[in-house]
Amino acid sequence: MENFITVAIFNYQHETLIIKNLLEQEGIAYFFENETIVGINPFATIAYGGIKLKVHPNDEATVKEILKKLNEDDHLKIV
Repeated sequence: MENFITVAIFNYQHETLIIKNLLEQEGIAYFFENETIVGINPFATIAYGGIKLKVHPNDEATVKEILKKLNEDDHLKIV
């Protein structure tokens, strides 16, 4: 996972829940950097630069398309 890149940054842990589900449905390997510390202390999001969605570079385009679809949906704007 050391080659994974950041494709999105979130301020709150609840913003990651829908994305986790969508990425798992697509079989995309991912992890959220700083998710635990921000979950414990939400004010830490500023200090750590947010919750960073990290994926393998080969999945970058697919993940960006998933995020784009979420932004275009009037009911699920989270990014």
